[in-house]
Amino acid sequence: MRRRTPPPPSPLPQREGIDPVRLRLPPERAWATVRDHLVERLAAGPGVIDGMLDAGGIVDAGGRPVPRDMAYEPGMFVWFHRDLPDEERVPYPLDVVYRDEHIVVADKPHFLATTPRGSHVTETALARLRRELGVPTLGAAHRLDRLTAGLVLFTIRPGERGAYQTLFRDGLVTKEYEAVAPYDPELVLPRTVRSRILKERGVMAAREIEGEPNAVSRVELLERRGELARYRLTPRTGQTHQLRVHMSALGVPILGDPLYPVVTGPVPAGDFRRPLQLLARTLGFTDPVTGREHRFVSTRALGAWASYAEWAR
Repeated sequence: MRRRTPPPPSPLPQREGIDPVRLRLPPERAWATVRDHLVERLAAGPGVIDGMLDAGGIVDAGGRPVPRDMAYEPGMFVWFHRDLPDEERVPYPLDVVYRDEHIVVADKPHFLATTPRGSHVTETALARLRRELGVPTLGAAHRLDRLTAGLVLFTIRPGERGAYQTLFRDGLVTKEYEAVAPYDPELVLPRTVRSRILKERGVMAAREIEGEPNAVSRVELLERRGELARYRLTPRTGQTHQLRVHMSALGVPILGDPLYPVVTGPVPAGDFRRPLQLLARTLGFTDPVTGREHRFVSTRALGAWASYAEWAR
């Protein structure tokens, strides 16, 4: 099997912790110039590509600006920076709980996305850590939902990232979550929930369907306080929104969940009230590079359990 040649390194630096966009021109010679291809491919609107080219904002592998009349070259790489969206700053700290020469473990607050996606770009854990730690090579080994708080693992060396991602893919990471949700005296716990979850692209909420289970969660009651309870959730698989779907299916949806059991209207930007009461509390694994045994514990608290009235106001 022939090995794929890795792309050349980016000639552009990161901007606000965000990598430049890299594009490789297709092998067919269907365009006369690089400009013609980019106008068709990016559909950026009249004059946008020409403006970027004239400003020297699109460069080749040597960092040289691409002129409007550069002849099309199949397989050529070009780089450029997208305009960064205006984002409301998430007003909570992102704490580093561990760092060595291979990994960084961060304790993420609610409302902060793990990696750039959609309208959340610079206000993400990855971009923040790259800026704050001065480590442009930092990459995420896995993701937490934007609304979920807790522990996230990042890698420092790009060549080692796959080894840590494999831990999550192969179920070699022990994870425990905590959640605050209604108390149901008729719900028998502990129990293991098994179902098949489908998350369709473009659809906000996942749903359970008939078929072979692909999602397994252990649900335990930790404490009861009146009509509320604190639960320990242990996912055995990693489907999107798995714990949120399973808690809702049990009739005890997690407090602050805007998707389960009912999708609510979008929350205005800058509204950080009533965060989802779900926390990735512990993270444990054997380091695939060093062989060290790691177990990390989040120091964050779920606000609705500490003071429901304050959380709900």
